[in-house]
Amino acid sequence: MYEAFYQLREKPFSILPDPDLIYWAHTHRLAFAMLEFGVTNNAGFTAITGEIGSGKTTLVRHLLRIIDSYVTVGLISFTPHHGKDLLRWIMMGLDQPFDGEPTVLFKRFQEFLLHERSRGRRTILIIDEAQNLGLEALEELRMLSNINADKDQPLQLILVGQPQLRDLLRSPQLLQFAQRISSDFHLAPLSPDEVMQYVDFRLQAVGAQYHLFTPEACALVADVSRGIPRLINIICDTALVYGFAAGSDYITDEIVESVIEDKNVFGSIQVADQRR
Repeated sequence: MYEAFYQLREKPFSILPDPDLIYWAHTHRLAFAMLEFGVTNNAGFTAITGEIGSGKTTLVRHLLRIIDSYVTVGLISFTPHHGKDLLRWIMMGLDQPFDGEPTVLFKRFQEFLLHERSRGRRTILIIDEAQNLGLEALEELRMLSNINADKDQPLQLILVGQPQLRDLLRSPQLLQFAQRISSDFHLAPLSPDEVMQYVDFRLQAVGAQYHLFTPEACALVADVSRGIPRLINIICDTALVYGFAAGSDYITDEIVESVIEDKNVFGSIQVADQRR
């Protein structure tokens, strides 16, 4: 729609996770470094937390792109609250048969891990939206990790979730679980300066020939988005539509103000203006 008007190859602010458009802010570099550290150092548990839309899933997608070919990866995006269903979802994530009683599933799971290790392969299980796991499910994960009985651990687990996961892992009932987390990081929002750099980076990555957003517009985006990349994308994408409709060569703070007002009145997402 607006791409031709602004001479862009594609939309710069899609809300879908796109490893090709990662802006490596300081906090994102540290978070990914901890992910890599956990993988390369054979950490039993790694935990990455952050607000909704902070970029956690994008980092995971990037990790999946570059991970060594000798690693078998299972990804679970749906997280059951109760431990009794967890092993079934794990087997599904590993593309293994998931029918049968719990004892049958556990035996099959153990045999799969040992078979992969006999082939010189490691297995990494990534659980996204892990804040939805209850105490019972997390305890089940800890018990499953007991298969790592020697230095050559056949199973690594990466938990990715919202801040509630961090709070959950700090609960006294999960002290044994927390002690097994070798690598963890909380993904902080972007600073105001980083928001401006993020906006310019995304635009330049799709062919923008000049700074489409004025400094005042970027400052306003930083205020209302609280530095959360997904909110930045939603606001900036809509602002480009408004700019195109108005025939404006630049996205000004007045255009962003209109986006904010309309989102709050008509939109499904309320945008809080931090200046008020």
